[in-house]
Amino acid sequence: MKINVEVDCTPEEARRAMGLPDLGPVHERYVSMMVDAINKHGSPEAFQQMLQSWSPMGEAGMGFWRAMFDAGTGSKTDK
Repeated sequence: MKINVEVDCTPEEARRAMGLPDLGPVHERYVSMMVDAINKHGSPEAFQQMLQSWSPMGEAGMGFWRAMFDAGTGSKTDK
């Protein structure tokens, strides 16, 4: 026997139903910090350094994300 259940809800409703925390305020704070950092340190190098310091595992974490983006876009970086 096979039973299918279809649930029609928004991501917010699903989050609440599963008992997950609301990370909206954390996300807003993070975005605000990024915007402030970009406005204060507008160079690409400074922005990359900031992201590396915020990312889990530093350079290894950035390398992981870079590899994922490269795989998804079909491009390859030299770093």
